[in-house]
Amino acid sequence: MAEPDGPDASADPPRHDVRQARRAGVTAFVGTTIEWFDFYIYGTASALVLGRLFFPDVSPAIGTLAAFATFAVGFIARPLGGVIFGHFGDKFGRKNAVIVTLALMGAGTVGVGLLPTYETIGIWAPILLVLLRVLQGVAMGGEWGGAVLIATEFAPENKKVLYGAFAQQGSPVGNLLATLAFLGLSVLSDSVFDTWGWRLPFLGSALLVAVALYIRLKISETPEMREAAAAQERNRIPIVEVLRDHAGTVLLGVGAVVAGVAITYIKTTFALAWATADLGFGRSEFLLVVTISLVVQVVVQPFGAVLAGRMDQRRAVAVMLLPELVLLPMMFLLVQTGSLTLAIIGMALATAPHSMYYSALAGILAQRFPTQVRYTGISLAYQVSTAVFAGTAPMVSQFLLTRTDSIWPVVGLGLGYVLISLICMRALLRPKGDAAASRAEPEPAAASASLA
Repeated sequence: MAEPDGPDASADPPRHDVRQARRAGVTAFVGTTIEWFDFYIYGTASALVLGRLFFPDVSPAIGTLAAFATFAVGFIARPLGGVIFGHFGDKFGRKNAVIVTLALMGAGTVGVGLLPTYETIGIWAPILLVLLRVLQGVAMGGEWGGAVLIATEFAPENKKVLYGAFAQQGSPVGNLLATLAFLGLSVLSDSVFDTWGWRLPFLGSALLVAVALYIRLKISETPEMREAAAAQERNRIPIVEVLRDHAGTVLLGVGAVVAGVAITYIKTTFALAWATADLGFGRSEFLLVVTISLVVQVVVQPFGAVLAGRMDQRRAVAVMLLPELVLLPMMFLLVQTGSLTLAIIGMALATAPHSMYYSALAGILAQRFPTQVRYTGISLAYQVSTAVFAGTAPMVSQFLLTRTDSIWPVVGLGLGYVLISLICMRALLRPKGDAAASRAEPEPAAASASLA
């Protein structure tokens, strides 16, 4: 563990040391990038190959639907991970919790890469696939909250939303790396890809996890957690206090998270399966579309946190989300033309609104809960939302498409997600007798008072 600077190595680091804050932000970014890479390669594999390898006795459409169901299982397990590691992180510290979650994610991902298919071990193949996906889900459920708090609890009082964006940036970068990994494999023939090529990203993640673990071992515990421990504010059962005293905040948080997480899986995981199966796009072609949209997300996303830091947050949320009501339907129309160029344009434009919103989401949500239950509170809100909405988005979208033979019910689903988040986030940011509550960032004096 890295020791704090100064002559007294046993002393705690300054509460908001700028160098420590930046190191914490980088640590959160690297860790979440690797965790999300592991999580996203499963989604890409679900759209491309897992259906026919693990569910070969059904039609291709039903096989894809079954693969998306195993994809959803990982999300269903995420609230469990959020509660388990939220409890651990609120009682014993953020650092150890995120180290364990990263190790678990690595184990689950490598396990999928080594798993025999249905042809080799029969029904045990999909059963073990589901169990490994559950392990991934538990790990991801505990990871996000800890990474966000490592970034925000080291941050200066007036930059918590901005530093929270470090953890959020891991999602598009991890997704981009996952997509690039499969795009690189497009040079393989279909038979080679189906036999062993698809396993390479899963097995290669072991090296990435080792690097991320090394980096995380270097960070110290967050200053706000140190203060909570010194003041004996750590609750014996954080989940009980959250459900007793902050249930309304959790429910609004669940709704606020939806657009930030579910739209991504409609645009990438579902759209990849739809475009390659129904619209005549080649695998490498549409992976290129997804890759370009992810590059756009990586570049554009941080501006959401900047925007939320410079204007009223309720207004910022509307500015970020309302354009999605136009751009999402336009994206599907452009993809449906079958033109690679138009598909790239549509996907890139529709990426900007929800990705900017996602950037600001973590820091805003973290400020709604007190330190001693913050890990549990934000994890519960975020992971329940991902389980109910994000994890099911590809499966529900595929069901709607299969049932109606039309893309418009899928478009309506996506627009519904946007409206839910717009309403819930604006309610979550409603002032509660303190003008600073609705501002982009609290003034240092007000923020210090709120933590006292």
